[in-house]
Amino acid sequence: MTTATTALPTGTWALDPIHSSVNFWVRHLMVSKVRGTFDEFSGAITVAEDGTPSVRAEIAVDSVNTRNEQRDAHLKNADFFDVENHPTATFVSTAVRRDGDNYILDGDFTLKGVTKPVSLALEFNGVNPGMGHGEVAGFEASVVLNRKDFGIDFDAPLETGGTVVGDKVTVTLEIEALKQA
Repeated sequence: MTTATTALPTGTWALDPIHSSVNFWVRHLMVSKVRGTFDEFSGAITVAEDGTPSVRAEIAVDSVNTRNEQRDAHLKNADFFDVENHPTATFVSTAVRRDGDNYILDGDFTLKGVTKPVSLALEFNGVNPGMGHGEVAGFEASVVLNRKDFGIDFDAPLETGGTVVGDKVTVTLEIEALKQA
């Protein structure tokens, strides 16, 4: 029986969009959560000979999917993502740090033309030989972003206080990456 290993070998690992997801949630009406995904994304993890990893990822922002066409159309317009002028969000890592048994992945995140440093809580789930198509590695990561930091400052106040959409957005990533030949 083959099990997962705990070290990511050198080389390039491509994100597998079939076995990965980019998810988010944000408060709605101050009392519930709207959840969504970005259905189109790509990226790679490169591990240098000295073991230092670097990550680069892109998200097609117009692939936002909250299971409501009207809401998705609003998210794509200038009030939120402005996909006509900013079709892609990007992440480029700057460092990886240990955090107990897990890691912190630092990097620069660009959304709606604004770049800010962010730190993702990262769990490395190991490497597996795969199912005949090469090695696979698994990761889970999360970060809480303030949408206003990225110029998404749409505010629709509620009569009772608060706003329709919360400021904090929780982003979670479930990533499977394939070792490239």
